[in-house]
Amino acid sequence: MKDFEYAAVSTIDEAVSLLSARGPMATILAGGTDILVQLREGHRQAELVVDVKKIPELLEIDFQPDRGLRLGAAVPCYRIYEDAAVAAAYPGLVDAAQIIGGWQIQSRASVGGNLCNSSPAADSIPPLIAYDAACVIAGPERTRRVPVARFCTAPGKNVLRRGEFLVGLEFPPPQPRSGCRYQRFIPRNEMDIAVVGVASWVCLRPRENVIEAARIALAAVAPTPVLATEASDWLAGKPANAESFTQAGELAKRAARPISDIRGPAEYRTHLVGVLTKRTLSDAVQRALAP
Repeated sequence: MKDFEYAAVSTIDEAVSLLSARGPMATILAGGTDILVQLREGHRQAELVVDVKKIPELLEIDFQPDRGLRLGAAVPCYRIYEDAAVAAAYPGLVDAAQIIGGWQIQSRASVGGNLCNSSPAADSIPPLIAYDAACVIAGPERTRRVPVARFCTAPGKNVLRRGEFLVGLEFPPPQPRSGCRYQRFIPRNEMDIAVVGVASWVCLRPRENVIEAARIALAAVAPTPVLATEASDWLAGKPANAESFTQAGELAKRAARPISDIRGPAEYRTHLVGVLTKRTLSDAVQRALAP
């Protein structure tokens, strides 16, 4: 690892100022579970590491049922699944937070950091897309909001500009008779990178077993996590049954553009998209119907 300067800041403005001055040779440290490994192994270069864990806004969890959830970008994963109200309202997010590394990693790693790492196989990003979450980004000119579905632009790349960094994530309020589920397929039982990941969110019509709206997001099958728009839109107005879930899985395959690598051939990964879409839709509906 090459030497670098370290700065611990306590305000958003301080962080923006340092990032603006040093440009691409400055990087953010929140949990550090990704960036420190990348610096040590030479995959990233930095002259300045800006520690943002002392900025209060980045460590806040603010959930109000009628307004939704605001999640600070540096909130560690364990705080999400240990918050009973958040876990009940956003179970798909908990699905991902509980499998990002082991429990030691989860005490440091954040959903915001997992998003900014912008891996195509990131576990947290499909649930964020399925929940229609938005990124709150601070920068030298203004604070802007970008849908998570448009945040990642390529493997390891995203929409952040010089001087900008992610300060939080905003989730719409949970809707009645809605549910979300995230699942991944991995070769081992834990602490592995997804071969395929799928998150499905559904909202059922009042007193009917019919899907009002749905969002299906995929990981590890394209250069970035993707929203399976065709499959999601097709489900609107369809009965919430196995036949609909199977057809949605077939449509979700069309959004997949996987490569073949050591984790599996492209054909197998495409097949898994259909399997996991069907499973997560079924589980999401069960969660929507739960009292």
